[in-house]
Amino acid sequence: MPRFAANLSFLFTELPFLDRFEAAARAGFKGVEFMFPYAVPADEIRTRLDATGLALALFNLPPGHWDKGERGFAALPGREDEFASAVDLALNYAEALGCPRLHVMAGLAGHGATRETYVANLRLAADWAAPLGIDILIEPINTRDMPDYFLSRTADARDVIMDVGAPNLGLQFDLYHRHVMEGDVEGAIAEFGPLARHYQCADPPDRGEPGTAVLDYARIFRIIDASGYAGWIGCEYKPRGATLAGLSWPSACDVTLG
Repeated sequence: MPRFAANLSFLFTELPFLDRFEAAARAGFKGVEFMFPYAVPADEIRTRLDATGLALALFNLPPGHWDKGERGFAALPGREDEFASAVDLALNYAEALGCPRLHVMAGLAGHGATRETYVANLRLAADWAAPLGIDILIEPINTRDMPDYFLSRTADARDVIMDVGAPNLGLQFDLYHRHVMEGDVEGAIAEFGPLARHYQCADPPDRGEPGTAVLDYARIFRIIDASGYAGWIGCEYKPRGATLAGLSWPSACDVTLG
């Protein structure tokens, strides 16, 4: 059965960021992920990983001016030098933290995103990451939660991956985003699962704990397991209450966190 990584940008947020590592380990998680680590020195994060024995599954490249509405800039023409610097910074963090996957955010269509720029920048990122054994991932994100995001459909992500043609470029398959944007999660796993290097889960409609409302996550986790996937599933959900109070879902879905 796949392993589950606590997304520390979503879970245990009642605690300061660095204290969330111990909380996740105590709750039974064996891995973690988070969005952006760059406000914290890498050695401080490394200390928490070493102290808890947690594996780091994934984090994102710098997203640009998040507080001003940017959601990445890999597809934005004229930002190529800034993107290269972001790749360099993220790879330095990934090396220091032993993280094998980095997610690249495309940006918003309304900010001038183009497919040509996206493909070229992803080729650069994959090329720089390959000697380090690091995968670069792209994720379709639903436009209800992130309006105007440039990459929102799974088939479009597949086409970009094929066009880039890098063996270390893969799909970050968020099951919640897929359901909200296109539905047919089980069919999409069958079709696009071979491209998946990382999954993420949350339950519609409110992005809460999995297995409590719309999607049959017990069945979905069995399907993913049967596909041969042995990587991490990131728990990128918004707890409906305290994080620990919501951790009955693994039992309900017949899985274990580790």
